[in-house]
Amino acid sequence: MDLTAHQRPLFSDRVTVNGTVTPLALLADGRLWWSEGIQRCLSVEKDVIGFISTGSNIKIKTLVEARDGCCTTGAPAKLVRNDVVFKPSSEETHRIWCQKLREFIDSLGRPKRLLVFVNPFGGKKSAVKIFDEQVKPLFEDAQIQLTVQETAHQLHAKEVARSLDITEHDGIVCVSGDGILVEVVNGLLEREDWDTAIKIPLGVVPAGTGNGMAKSLLDSVGNPCTIANAVLAIIRGHKRQLDVATITQGETRFFSILMLAWGLVADIDIESEKYRWMGSARLDFYGLCRLLNLRQYSGSVSFVPAPGFESYGESTSCPGKSTIKGNNSDPSEGEHVNLQTLCYQGPEVNLENMNWRVINGPFISVWLHNVPWGAEDTMAAPDAKFSDGYLDLIITKNCPKLHLLSMMSELNNGGHVKSPYVTYLKV
Repeated sequence: MDLTAHQRPLFSDRVTVNGTVTPLALLADGRLWWSEGIQRCLSVEKDVIGFISTGSNIKIKTLVEARDGCCTTGAPAKLVRNDVVFKPSSEETHRIWCQKLREFIDSLGRPKRLLVFVNPFGGKKSAVKIFDEQVKPLFEDAQIQLTVQETAHQLHAKEVARSLDITEHDGIVCVSGDGILVEVVNGLLEREDWDTAIKIPLGVVPAGTGNGMAKSLLDSVGNPCTIANAVLAIIRGHKRQLDVATITQGETRFFSILMLAWGLVADIDIESEKYRWMGSARLDFYGLCRLLNLRQYSGSVSFVPAPGFESYGESTSCPGKSTIKGNNSDPSEGEHVNLQTLCYQGPEVNLENMNWRVINGPFISVWLHNVPWGAEDTMAAPDAKFSDGYLDLIITKNCPKLHLLSMMSELNNGGHVKSPYVTYLKV
């Protein structure tokens, strides 16, 4: 039988597994094949997170799917750690096995050195325990060198990101909710070398209240939002591009990657802080409190519609001023520049020549979303894309309380955007 190129073995040997001598082969496509009465197979890229040599044995560290019992039809598989131990036939084949496995894993471009932020104050204040018991053991199995930084106060992660030596790390991981990730992005963009710093891969492990970014990333590839799935994606080095929005409020400038809210959603997020001990349930609880005492917000929302959404709102003039062209370029020789101006100042955009539209209030809620999920149970913007150059705008107006309550019950599947009281578009 002729083998295709990806089926040809890179190396094969007769090894001992659980007392049974069996052929073991590492195929060109990264699969490990052997027999223990039945044919067994592991994908190095998908299942193997590392290996260690222990005496004459080689222990392969895996994270594989395991389903519980018989009543799990349609239920997501749980990832569990499992070791596969085999003994090569000789010292020479032992050396070759270690070499071939290391070469293949290294070819996958996985991170070797990570800076890990752990937020001990987020969610139910369980991030430290989550890191010690669930995250760290997996990174150790993958033989990733960790630099761990517990955040001590608000904006601590931003301060560290602004000054750290990025050449010492292959990526930054946030074991937290979404807040620490946003701090890191803002810190990186406030550096003089922001254009290089912002290219460092960022990872997030859900350990906070909302976990909207982790949910959005994992859901986009069909995986449940679990700690193990998040860590596995980081170990495997899986990456995707993400838009960053520049926000100005008076003289303050900051950068957003998840969402911006005004009205009901913002009130729930901010005013429920005193119930943080409840974890994510604080949002549901305070949402009901705010619904019973509903507020209206006067104002107007001006926007440039994405292609296909030009009919929304009414025509208006530019409400702001353009970003000064050249503000992200290097200063000319002899020019005295404030260090603050050397960081990222936002995109260079001529706002005056754009097709501006406006929707006037009063509003119940105005939501801008960069990714689909605002929290693990809130699909705020079902059509949002990570890097399409647009934000999803969700506006709620003139909605009766009873219908608003029904809408809130559909936030977990995005059904609220179909309400006649909701305007949903890309800008």
